[in-house]
Amino acid sequence: MTDTRPDPQLLHPHDKDLGGGFKVRRLLPAAQRRSVGPFVFFDHFGPATEEPGGEHDVRPHPHIGLSTVTYLFKGAMMHRDSLGSVQEILPGAINWMTAGRGIVHSERKPERLKADTYVNHGLQLWAALPQAHEEAEPAFEHTPAEAIPELVEQGVDVRVLVGEAFGARSPVKTLSQTVYLDIALPAGGRFELPVLAPELAVYAVDADIAVNGEQVEAHTMAVLPDGHGAVLTAAAAARLVVIGGEPLDGPRYITWNFVSSRRERILEAGADWAAQRMGHVPGETEFIPLPGKPFGVREPDTGTTPV
Repeated sequence: MTDTRPDPQLLHPHDKDLGGGFKVRRLLPAAQRRSVGPFVFFDHFGPATEEPGGEHDVRPHPHIGLSTVTYLFKGAMMHRDSLGSVQEILPGAINWMTAGRGIVHSERKPERLKADTYVNHGLQLWAALPQAHEEAEPAFEHTPAEAIPELVEQGVDVRVLVGEAFGARSPVKTLSQTVYLDIALPAGGRFELPVLAPELAVYAVDADIAVNGEQVEAHTMAVLPDGHGAVLTAAAAARLVVIGGEPLDGPRYITWNFVSSRRERILEAGADWAAQRMGHVPGETEFIPLPGKPFGVREPDTGTTPV
């Protein structure tokens, strides 16, 4: 029988070099789709081999108006921020950092791994804060892998990273409805994804899948029509993630690492960073200057259209 559900919107990645040859696949924001639920940014990095002497550290940089969400499949990263947080990120854990009115953080190779060769592979997302919370006090929350709910649904392994699904609720706290799942489809597997939120998307992490019978290549995001679920199938074993939630409560502007519903707030944040008024990560001395001359309100990839 032919599946009559509407086709998903397919987003293909574009590569971004974050410096030192460290490349990521960026899916959001895209020209065709600026956000899915609260998520306005989606980067997939690796699998990348880290070797002794290699330098892929992310130096101290600022954020406002968003939460960063870091999730590793393999490897390790050391998070430090201007609140004084020091946390090694390991596979399966969720690092949720709320920037609010402003925070500075770095992500580096852990000292214990400086002489080792290992693989880093994971995702970093940004969730825009609701307008009422854009200027909230910055905060940091680490949820270890063992605290993330795991279940078997329809014969498929599912981890509920953020939000609620299939009777399980993640302990990660959010300020708006948010869904983030890690799903392992077995070879020949079939999984019916219900309407867990008004906006949903499926990302194929490491292998091709099919969404309502439509082929979706690895490293492609399939954005489902609003208010729809989907049937997910895979010929070979495939890892995928589901993201989504309630729609944004108005447009968002993105410039560099800043997200806000107000253009003038972006300019204020740029001036604050240039004057080094946004705080410092204890023990860090590096400073990244503002990109661009002059620093203005713009989208990083596709012009001035707000998210």
